[in-house]
Formats: sequence, structure tokens, C-alpha cells
Amino acid sequence: MFMLQVNMHEAKTRLSMLVEYAAKGEPFIIAKAGKPMVKVIPYVLPQKQQSRVGFLKGKYEVPDDFDRMGEEEIISLFEGTA
Repeated sequence: MFMLQVNMHEAKTRLSMLVEYAAKGEPFIIAKAGKPMVKVIPYVLPQKQQSRVGFLKGKYEVPDDFDRMGEEEIISLFEGTA
């Protein structure tokens, strides 16, 4: 696959055109004295992360008395009767 390579001076002179080129999905290389220095690629915005609310829905069952589980033991620990 052929990739466009431009020297530093040409890149400075034609920066706007080269940025448009890369933004359209065509990466290119900037060279200094014929030696490749950097590869310019299009920036891709990160996709919005999905909300994690409800990601375990249906995977586990919560008992109806969940908020009262261990109630007697917790009370006895606080009251010092354990």
C-alpha cells in the first residue's frame, strides 16, 4: 500500500491540505531529510461509553428481605449482647 510522504518544508507549506487529506482517512508521513519522522492519522472521537446502570439486570436475584438480612446480629453487636 502506498502512503504519501512529504518533507517537513512541504508539510508546513501545505498543512491545511494535508490535514484534510488525513481527516478523510488517508494517513501520511512527514519526513526530514528523507527520513520518516511521524505518521499523521485521522483523529477518531472516542465513542460515548454506555451507561453501566442496569448492566447486571436479570443476572442476580435480590431476596425480598435483603434490607433486613442479619438484622438481629447487627443489633446485638451494637447493643453489646453478642
